[in-house]
Amino acid sequence: MPIFNQSIRRKIVGIALGLIVLMLVTSILSMVMSSQVGILLDELTNRYIPAYSHLARANIRSLERALALRRMVMARMEAPSDEEAHAARLRDFEALDRNFEQEAEAARKLINAIIDDPRTYSDNAALARLDVRIESAVTELRRDLDEGNAKLLKQVEAKDMAAARGTLERLDTLRDAFNRKVDAIRADMLTQVYFSTSQVISRQHQAIIVSGVVTLLAAIVGFVFALLVSSGITRPVRLLLAGTREVEAGRFDKPITVSTQDEIGELAAAFNRMIEQLRRNERIRETFGRYIDPKVVQGLIDRPEVAIDGERRVMTILFCDMSGFTSMSEGMTPRGLVKVMNHYFTVMSAPIRNHRGIIDKYIGDAIMSYWGPPFIEEDEQALLAGLAAVEMTDQVPALQKQLPDLLGIRAMPAPCDLRIGIATGEVLTGSIGSELMMSFTVMGDAVNLASRLEAVNKVYGTRILISQATADGIGSRLELREIDRLAVAGQSAPQAIFEVMARPGALSDAQQTLRTHYAEGLVAYRARRFDEARAAFNAALEAVPGDGPSRTMLGRIAQFAADPPDPDWDGVWRLEQK
Repeated sequence: MPIFNQSIRRKIVGIALGLIVLMLVTSILSMVMSSQVGILLDELTNRYIPAYSHLARANIRSLERALALRRMVMARMEAPSDEEAHAARLRDFEALDRNFEQEAEAARKLINAIIDDPRTYSDNAALARLDVRIESAVTELRRDLDEGNAKLLKQVEAKDMAAARGTLERLDTLRDAFNRKVDAIRADMLTQVYFSTSQVISRQHQAIIVSGVVTLLAAIVGFVFALLVSSGITRPVRLLLAGTREVEAGRFDKPITVSTQDEIGELAAAFNRMIEQLRRNERIRETFGRYIDPKVVQGLIDRPEVAIDGERRVMTILFCDMSGFTSMSEGMTPRGLVKVMNHYFTVMSAPIRNHRGIIDKYIGDAIMSYWGPPFIEEDEQALLAGLAAVEMTDQVPALQKQLPDLLGIRAMPAPCDLRIGIATGEVLTGSIGSELMMSFTVMGDAVNLASRLEAVNKVYGTRILISQATADGIGSRLELREIDRLAVAGQSAPQAIFEVMARPGALSDAQQTLRTHYAEGLVAYRARRFDEARAAFNAALEAVPGDGPSRTMLGRIAQFAADPPDPDWDGVWRLEQK
């Protein structure tokens, strides 16, 4: 409807104007009805009742006239005759005679005024008959009284008292007949008064009823109109509220139906555009969540200043690499290589994310990830990184079985295994790159050390090597073995490195014996007791044949036998190659 397509301001103004119009109509109708009642009441009080009063006074005037006539006769019959009193009584009689006619004439004028007034309803025929009856009664009475009065005055002058008494009796008879006629006219006039009164009361009741009905209709019409208009306002608001709750719950697939063209309709349209933008942003976030860790995306959204300014934090860095990848990839088609790598990254990324780590990037066949604030507490990061590394190595046997099936071959052309390096230290976090492309990453010595430790696994034949700071953070919550004191390329300060052997309490008896003999050999090795160290490392190899670190240390002892270390040798092994 066109009215619902108006602005809210026009709707509200329209409701107000509509209610004002209905109020005015009701008021005007009430005024018209009240004015009609007023006209009827005015006619009743100023015409009907005064006309009836004039007829009643006409009756009284006839009685007073008869009394004045008798007084005049009595004054004339006195002896000696009092002329002066007789003249006074005659003047009184003539005055009452005129008053009698005036009252009757006044009643007739009022009756004719009622008949002539077109604004009121009255029984004009009955009133006309009353007018004729009054005129006829007065005319007959006037004619008979004039004759009787003249005759009576002559008889009084002639002192014929017997004849005068007869004439008086005849005049009384005429007066009584006139009074009866006037009483009948008054009774009919009273009926008209009652009729007019009933008209006033009826019109008054009618005015009250009509005013009440019109007021009720105006209220109903106004309420319905206001309800329709307000529903046109509140319904979109409720839809908008429901849509807002859907958005608050993270559901962006329910746009709002735009049913009006007012400000709320414009707001609903803007809300739909916002939902579409949020849906697009969510798709972008989901898409980029495959390229950038979702927690990093959310963190940058919550604290964009971190990406701009950068922060220094203590974090734990993990590097993971697939050994044998180069020789394995040489015999694969690009499609097969992508298929293998995607599966490999999927399998190895799951433990990192399951332990709340952040995957920073994939580099060839390597994975770089990190743990630290604000994503996790600082005292948890080393343990979570270690647990993720253990779980990643647990996936290797299954992965070695799955890769041939993925490639459609019976056996892999080269064995594959996992090397993991973990280091804990202060790094710089922030967006690094050019103005055209940025990457939120971590940089620092701890990153370099983790990368070097991943490569050092090749030297010692291990899978998981961690730094001293990481080992301190883990404590006894994982089974660790100190491997060596090492100074990697690019770092002059040596530090102890450790191997993560298993979850707490998961070491076998052979592994326990291995760790004990290896620790004894390491102490003797650093003290230059190479024969004792050789015996300990051989004992470790007996416990776990093929132990990479033991074999590495035996190789060094053999090298020192041919070329002893310097007198100031501190037991640190320095790697010159990355």
